[in-house]
Amino acid sequence: MSHAEKPEKFTGVNFKQWQQKMFFYLTTLNLARFLTETVPQVDEGAMDTQSLSAVQAWNHSDFLCRNYVLNGMVDALYNVYCKTKTAKELWESLDRKYKTEDAGTKKSVVAKFLDFKMIDSKTVMSQVQDSQVILHDIHAEGMSLSETFQVACSIEKLPPSWVNFKNYLKHKRKEMTIEDLFVHLRIEEDNKIALKRIDGPGTTKASVVEHGQSLKDWWVDTRATRHVCFDKSLFSTFKEVTNGEKVFMGNSATAEVKGEGNVVLKMTSGK
Repeated sequence: MSHAEKPEKFTGVNFKQWQQKMFFYLTTLNLARFLTETVPQVDEGAMDTQSLSAVQAWNHSDFLCRNYVLNGMVDALYNVYCKTKTAKELWESLDRKYKTEDAGTKKSVVAKFLDFKMIDSKTVMSQVQDSQVILHDIHAEGMSLSETFQVACSIEKLPPSWVNFKNYLKHKRKEMTIEDLFVHLRIEEDNKIALKRIDGPGTTKASVVEHGQSLKDWWVDTRATRHVCFDKSLFSTFKEVTNGEKVFMGNSATAEVKGEGNVVLKMTSGK
């Protein structure tokens, strides 16, 4: 059996990961059993050549196992644990020390995730990646979170300027995967960046309905044309207009007003 790659030296952090790699490495060397076995006990009266050879072989393999583990640690830790007598004693000492610290690490990672909130001064996608790193750390600590929970949390952590899109995502009936959410967020962020590039920061295009020389009303044009009512049958009241009124668009184009009326809009918020 070919030997696995020797793990990087343990520095005192990420113990669980190092421990798993070291265990696999020792397995390929046929030495992993010495992490849990104790030296064979042979009665003094029954000590023969074969029994003596078995004990000596065990001690030799245990010596190799113990030193492979010791040499897998940085010098400062090597100096602390080199006085252990067997591989089992060394392995259990490390387990007691760092598994206890891992329990504190779990609490720390959870707190980090709960405190994480996106801000408007950074791109959403870069912050999504940051949150995924924290979620990866949570999974690495043995705490599994369902994908539905991850999606819901990611939506809740969107920055303040994304409140409308957040509400839109929260009221989508179809369940999303993390990948689906990333696609939605990337498209929306690209659209926001494109709008800023065209309009400049902090500006919004608007269209007006003109009556002679006076302005009757303003229609804010966010360029989201799918939000414009395109179906005449959706009007609850409608009266045709033939006086030549025009709607002025943000790109300076015009369109003749065909009629006026009311449309009942049901928002994703339920209003």
